[in-house]
Amino acid sequence: MEASIDHSPGIDTTLDIDTPEQVRFSFRLAGPAQRSAAYLIDLLVRGALVTIIGVGFSLASLFDDGFGAGLGLLLIFLLEWGYYIASEMLMNGQSIGKRALHLRVVRENGLPLSFSDSFLRNLLRAADFLPFMNALGLLVLSLDSKFRRLGDLVAGTVVVSEERQDIRPLIAIQPPPSAEELSRLPRQLNLTRLDIDALELFLRRSGHLNPAREQELAEMVAPMYATRFSVRYHNPVRFLALLYHRATRGDAA
Repeated sequence: MEASIDHSPGIDTTLDIDTPEQVRFSFRLAGPAQRSAAYLIDLLVRGALVTIIGVGFSLASLFDDGFGAGLGLLLIFLLEWGYYIASEMLMNGQSIGKRALHLRVVRENGLPLSFSDSFLRNLLRAADFLPFMNALGLLVLSLDSKFRRLGDLVAGTVVVSEERQDIRPLIAIQPPPSAEELSRLPRQLNLTRLDIDALELFLRRSGHLNPAREQELAEMVAPMYATRFSVRYHNPVRFLALLYHRATRGDAA
């Protein structure tokens, strides 16, 4: 069974992919502004390389009958057509510009780019350039729900933004849970990832809430967990904190 793809990214431009193993991967799609900035960086890099090649072979042509100039033109042609393919193969879906902006080309199912994918998407760069300065490519990219240009549409690829997020530390329960408190809870709570995320969200907000509001919110869900695990509690906020502690740290106090 292949991965299931949400083909209708929302207003936050997120592409969700559900694998057969019931794991969901979310990718933030790179928009026109990010892709244009990456293109400009790559344009400067290619321009510098073309200048170096041009100067080198212009000097070489002074000592032969034009062979150096012809070879230089051939290398410039290969550079223009092969720069992105070589970069994406050597840098796993990135060019220098994309790496600078933390962008990457992947297939629509989230898998890494293959040579044939890269070849197809870059083969149509000439069409994207029409009628001038990538006007057609920018138009298609801006109208497409996944910000794909012509090459992406043909190759089945998208450009995603690899956002860097700090890993938040586990919440420290204060005062620390005692052995007696933990002994009242089952050793195996079997909380789902969704349960743990909900508890963590509540606990991260609890210190910023009015105490009465904090108790009110905790009392909305604490009875459900108390019934599920056949336990009693006195303070719903403390009870939810103990559940989170047991689920994330086990018996550690």
